[in-house]
Amino acid sequence: MEEDPEVAEAYREESPEALRKALQQQKEKLEKMGPINPMAMEAYDEIKERHTFILEQKADLIDAKNSLVKTIGEIDQVARETFLDAFEKIKTNFIKVFRSLFTAEDDCDLKLVDPANPLESAIEIMAKPKGKRPLTINQLSGGEKTLTATSLLFAIYLLKPAPFCIFDEVDAPLDDANIDKFNQIIKTFSSESQFIIVTHNKRTMASTDVIYGITMIEAGVSRVVPVDLRALA
Repeated sequence: MEEDPEVAEAYREESPEALRKALQQQKEKLEKMGPINPMAMEAYDEIKERHTFILEQKADLIDAKNSLVKTIGEIDQVARETFLDAFEKIKTNFIKVFRSLFTAEDDCDLKLVDPANPLESAIEIMAKPKGKRPLTINQLSGGEKTLTATSLLFAIYLLKPAPFCIFDEVDAPLDDANIDKFNQIIKTFSSESQFIIVTHNKRTMASTDVIYGITMIEAGVSRVVPVDLRALA
């Protein structure tokens, strides 16, 4: 090994005692290192290869994460725009149908509780029939709640009409005047969809096209009896 002139010169200036001490320290360091490992280079290459592989995997995971976050952002944006568009259309339909069931002077609205976060926001339903100023929909009468719920149902229906709808005792809380309003709106929308109504109300039965009655001709045996009112008209 070639001697370093600067190191050699530094040692020449040291005393014999200092040199012996330094030599002893170097020997102790060598002893602590232990014997030479002839496989160290192979182990180093193996660890280096593993380290490179892990770094590549980490880079792939980071790229995948960034791509996923970007995709989620794009989906969230599309969902947000689609939801807000549908929400505005449903709100417009809700006001229109609500006033057709109540009066043109009655007021209603749909509001997002958290407009800044529409996809996670609760929706507040406001319904104010003429002469009433309820703070919540729970303060309405049973009939008014039913008509409000029906208005919202048809507001959503108008966004994308379904081939058929089923109502189960929806008209039960309604008085005769509101029954007629309910039946009229069913007639209006029946041109595009079929409506199946489970009811005991005579006025509703009289406004239908076909009535299906269930009778028990003998114990444990039920029978369906259809009546086509269109044929009797």
